[in-house]
Amino acid sequence: MKLKIITLASLVLSFSVLADVPPSAAVCAGCHGQQGQGVEPLGPRLAGLPASYIEKQINLFQTGQRQNPTMQSMSMMVQGDAINQVAEYFAAMDVPLVKPHFRGEKADYPDATERLVYQGDWDRVIPACVTCHGPSGLGVGEFPRLAGQQASYIKSQLLAWQSGTRKGDLDGVMHNIATKLTPSEIDALSQYFATLK
Repeated sequence: MKLKIITLASLVLSFSVLADVPPSAAVCAGCHGQQGQGVEPLGPRLAGLPASYIEKQINLFQTGQRQNPTMQSMSMMVQGDAINQVAEYFAAMDVPLVKPHFRGEKADYPDATERLVYQGDWDRVIPACVTCHGPSGLGVGEFPRLAGQQASYIKSQLLAWQSGTRKGDLDGVMHNIATKLTPSEIDALSQYFATLK
């Protein structure tokens, strides 16, 4: 009996959450979750990303400047004012709190991955990830949040920037950085940011 009550409560909660999803965003919920928390490996976390960033990515998919067969067809289902509605809806969703670590809080970073995140590698002209993505990768302005994002998604995007199949970054900054990262660094950075939850 207790299991039936819990199951019924879960269904009621699911339907009430789904009822709050604007129709324009319902098409996104299958892969990104009703509250934008992401459904691995189908879709990354959208919750808390800036609305302007989400709008830009939808437009990049629609114009073919950003390549993903699924997203190119799905993005075409969101047009006009609906793009802004989708973006505003997911931008307003809660994201897990992360205590930010600021560059300079430690004098040295013996861990190579943390060193890339907080200091970069200036011998290879790689800026610190937090230079653009903010303390602990929490996101700043148009630069998306990396903290708590799926490792598989971060890795796939770094590889896409590296190969040139993902575009839309100002002056090719991400392409330039990604081409200098080794496969093991890409794996390590992806895991590092994914664990910041």
